[in-house]
Amino acid sequence: MPLPTIRQLDYFVTAARLGTFAAASAEHRVAQPSLSEQIAVLEQNLGLRLFTRTPRKLVLTDAGRQLLPLAERTIADVNEIADTGRRVKSIDEGTVSFGTFNSAHLYLLTDLIRDFHAMHPAVRIQVTGLNSSEVADAVRSGTLEAGLVQLPVDDRELVVSHSVFVDQVIYVSRNESHTRAPVDIETLATRPLILSEARWSEDDPLRSSLLQRAQAAGLTLQPLIEVEFQTHALELAAQGVGDSLVSYHVGRSVIQDQGLHWTTLQPSFEEHYAFVSRRGGAISPATNAFMKLAHRLLARLESNTPPIARP
Repeated sequence: MPLPTIRQLDYFVTAARLGTFAAASAEHRVAQPSLSEQIAVLEQNLGLRLFTRTPRKLVLTDAGRQLLPLAERTIADVNEIADTGRRVKSIDEGTVSFGTFNSAHLYLLTDLIRDFHAMHPAVRIQVTGLNSSEVADAVRSGTLEAGLVQLPVDDRELVVSHSVFVDQVIYVSRNESHTRAPVDIETLATRPLILSEARWSEDDPLRSSLLQRAQAAGLTLQPLIEVEFQTHALELAAQGVGDSLVSYHVGRSVIQDQGLHWTTLQPSFEEHYAFVSRRGGAISPATNAFMKLAHRLLARLESNTPPIARP
């Protein structure tokens, strides 16, 4: 049996509400024979009489009365679907679905979310993530639309942008004598190190680079303490528990306040960051606008940062 069309149901609902085919056809701006024919086809396909035709108005049959609320609900659902499509395509509605590493809030996320919300107050903002590897996995699975990650990253099924931000790893210590010169891998191997990314150590670019440097020098690099977050490592270093390695932009706002000293690595280690999205996936206008604003804020941050050199 052919299924009813939305047009047939819409004509039926309008005719039931207005009481005549003439009034219904006028509201829909179609010829009355066309509207009457569509309702007749609907009745034929359903095997039901929906109206009793009287000289003055249409009267719903029992079958018509039962069908009417179903038809009204179906039309409302279709209209809601169409409205959802319109909202999703609008930057001013919808949801930002974005992931990034946990320390981004220290120099990016607060300003980014505040500014974006001021521009698009009706948009819901969902920003999640603890580590670049986790973000990449979430984007790959479709849980997130896009993210900002540290390179390199497993790029299977992902589109990776060019580098949009560059940071540098610095060595921090409560002991000023430990920071009088850039620190090489031989020196690192003798220091009490507090390293972050404990759960993601095998995927962390810095940890991998340090391991390679140590192996090339015939050394073993064994951290004294491993924690998840760079901010926690900084707190422990400020208490004199050990020395740590953190991103410059993560540490710069707290190093002086916490009585810490810092220097660079030798050779230096740069951290490059890029946006990722799912290959073949769709990015909503809201998430796309969020990424563009993030790019502008990162560019401004980078341009206002003096060259990182040993203090």
